[in-house]
Amino acid sequence: MTDADRNDPLYAVSPLDGRYASRTAPLAPHVSEAALMRARVQVEVEYLVALADLDATPLELTEAERADLRALYDEFDADAADLVKRLEVEGAEGYSATNHDVKAVEYFIRTETDESVHPWIHFGLTSEDVNNLSHRLMAKGAVEDVLVPELREMRDELVALAQEYRDVPMLARTHGQPATPTTFGKEMAVYASRLGRTLARVESASDALAGKLAGASGTYAAHVAAYPDVDWRAFSREFVSSLGLEHVPLATQVNPCDDLAALFDAVRGVNNVVVDMDRDMWLYISDRYLGQETVEGETGSSTMPHKVNPIDFENSEGNLSKANSDLTFLADYVTTSRLQRDLSDSTVKRNIGAAFAHCLIGYKKTQTGLGKIVPNEHVMRQELDDTPAIIGEAVQTILRREGDTHAYERVKELTRGREVTLEDFHDLFADLDVSDTTREELLALTPATYVGLADELVDDVDD
Repeated sequence: MTDADRNDPLYAVSPLDGRYASRTAPLAPHVSEAALMRARVQVEVEYLVALADLDATPLELTEAERADLRALYDEFDADAADLVKRLEVEGAEGYSATNHDVKAVEYFIRTETDESVHPWIHFGLTSEDVNNLSHRLMAKGAVEDVLVPELREMRDELVALAQEYRDVPMLARTHGQPATPTTFGKEMAVYASRLGRTLARVESASDALAGKLAGASGTYAAHVAAYPDVDWRAFSREFVSSLGLEHVPLATQVNPCDDLAALFDAVRGVNNVVVDMDRDMWLYISDRYLGQETVEGETGSSTMPHKVNPIDFENSEGNLSKANSDLTFLADYVTTSRLQRDLSDSTVKRNIGAAFAHCLIGYKKTQTGLGKIVPNEHVMRQELDDTPAIIGEAVQTILRREGDTHAYERVKELTRGREVTLEDFHDLFADLDVSDTTREELLALTPATYVGLADELVDDVDD
């Protein structure tokens, strides 16, 4: 394999960086290796600035120096990432190889700053102080800047479908069997509402991400040894909060990661809603309730030219199922540690981006699928007309209202396991001992109009 091949997506080990690279690209600024380096630089720089603000330390930084420091992460680019990697793997700029990714970031900042600030870079910190904050900044950015907007767009599309088709009647199925009719719009509203609720949980979990900065075993020991009179707990609380994170006051060397687990579980909840919808859309397409707009030049089958397959919903289902498997593993794994620290979670957390990437592919594919569907109102209405037995529920309920104690059994005898017509119902109505008003009410029943408040329920989608 040549060097050119190594950079060719066709030679990528993972489809996330190969076949789907263009779809996962929006996540690269948040969850790539370079993004992790940048986040670490941000934490180290802001910590350095916070130390300079302490009266106890002799460190002083002018506004210009602070701006130059912040430019290290604001303008972090491929050259900077390459230097950090070289400092880790082979050494550079007078530094020997660290074989330690956080130490490499410290040395990177040294190469870009005056020697007078070098003693204060990473002062009193353990790597996990930097890492736990960095991973949360990355996860927060990926969720809030990439995943949430995609989900909001999907929800908006569902709301639009719900409004447009709010009064289009459709046979419902419970246990796969014909059931009380609904409308296509109402069914889309259900998914829009579910998506809104689960999305709110994701946003809440992202808002609750929390970080620690308390030293090698969570006791502030090095900090107190250097400056015993500083209120390091207050310093840590203020610093972590300044990064947009909640503060964890009690931890070992490791931030326990219960907050990350809650975020992963919340994302799984969203994904479960989307997968459920993907499968329903697949079935609606199979039943011809939904058609699909064709794409010029696209092939549905290598041997059957007529086919227009529901590939977008299928692809979404597969990717979101993979994402949920990864998110379940991550949520279970990152909350455990041998005593105060072990490194097994370090390699595991590098896969957070992969889980989010499968989410992103799934969301995009579902949106593509939603953009192609065309409700086949003729097929929906024809199936309703062909299944008159579904008004049986309405019939027996009206008869119960009129005091008929055998209403359910009367309709069951007529319909269960039998093919019936509206005329069969009309014959039943003719023999009933009911008022003319009630008889007219029964005769007016049709499958297509027996949809209750379905069209009004569309307006109940949460904002």
